[in-house]
Amino acid sequence: MTCFAVALLFTTVACTPALADETVTIGGTRAVLIKPNAPRASVILMPGGDGAIRAGDQGDIHGLMGNQLVRTRHAYAARGLAVLVADAGTDLKSAVDYMAAIKRPVTVIATSRGTIRAAEGIARGARPDALVLTSGFLSPESGSGNSVMSILGSPAALPRTLVIHHSQDSCKFTLPAGVEPFIKWSAGRARVSWVSGGKDEGDPCQARGHHGFNGLDGQIVGLAGNFR
Repeated sequence: MTCFAVALLFTTVACTPALADETVTIGGTRAVLIKPNAPRASVILMPGGDGAIRAGDQGDIHGLMGNQLVRTRHAYAARGLAVLVADAGTDLKSAVDYMAAIKRPVTVIATSRGTIRAAEGIARGARPDALVLTSGFLSPESGSGNSVMSILGSPAALPRTLVIHHSQDSCKFTLPAGVEPFIKWSAGRARVSWVSGGKDEGDPCQARGHHGFNGLDGQIVGLAGNFR
């Protein structure tokens, strides 16, 4: 390679604009937006736990840093997707409308207790184009009295849905036994992608276990990021 070609290569890399995280306010609640110059679709990430991402002023996140969706947010943006990391207080209908103005289709991707918040938002009128439920509180058989099924009541309210679940998830609220009843209840609106492997460490309901897809981030982003 000539010196000119090397210089040209480094100039091109240096001039490539980086994606910048920014803090936006939606319905009075802070969320974090990552927007490519020409996004091909949008995703709304709804983390689990208490859902409090504690967004700072410059797109910085100070809560739930280990959560599977929070830690992979830039991987979705790298796929050409406009990304909104929602806080527990973010109104989902307003968030869907906000991202739809950037680029449709809009897919909501929720994990663990975030799947409960996603269902509640849909029940209140949010209309995403698609929904991804990872490590979800799906049905009574999942282990919790509160589930996507119990919140929505009827599969008619369910958008086109992908369930991503670890076959060895041992969290008592998201047991693998809850998946098939949910798929049957969905009346053809949902399908499942099972995953296995990775690492299982610590609390079975936290990010470092199979529940949090520890060691499988690339696979999960690929499955969820391609669903729309």
